[in-house]
Amino acid sequence: MSVKIRLARHGKKQSPYYYIVVADGRSPRDGKFIERLGEYNPTSNPATIKLNFDKALSWLEKGAQPTDTCRAILRYEGVLMKQHLLGGVKKGAFDEATAMARFEAWKTDKLAKIQAKREKLLHADKADDKKRMDAEIKVKAKRAEEIAERNAKLAAAETAKDEAEVEAAEIAEEAQPEEESPVQDQAENTATEPETPPTEA
Repeated sequence: MSVKIRLARHGKKQSPYYYIVVADGRSPRDGKFIERLGEYNPTSNPATIKLNFDKALSWLEKGAQPTDTCRAILRYEGVLMKQHLLGGVKKGAFDEATAMARFEAWKTDKLAKIQAKREKLLHADKADDKKRMDAEIKVKAKRAEEIAERNAKLAAAETAKDEAEVEAAEIAEEAQPEEESPVQDQAENTATEPETPPTEA
């Protein structure tokens, strides 16, 4: 029986989430497995990996064959590096203390690279946020200028309309003839009426 270290898919549609499992090579992808070694989430940036390092190393030493993706995950986590160093110890190339020192140095360097990548991504996100904010501020300022300009035009038009109405009213008042006072009219009517003779009794 060929034992493989591979991924078993879980999660929602278009949001995959994988278990890292040891399974029989003949079993289906998401079927029965021998042991679960960890989890892998490729949707995050950087990808999230939770791995039982000792169990993975133990299965590799027993002869389990990882798939291409799992091999990349094990290389990323340093399992293959540790297996390589332990192989050097077995061959007598160096002792176990030297192997552990080399592994710790590699692990420190790897963690530094991962941290640098995370900081770079964080700075990139902040820079993108700042660019978007600056663009929004420019658009908002331009919109405010357009609104102010339109309001100024409307106010000027209203002022011109009011001035035209006042001027038209003044012209109309000047063109209208003066009305005679009622006292004067009554006096004129009295002067023009003929006197009626008194009637005899």
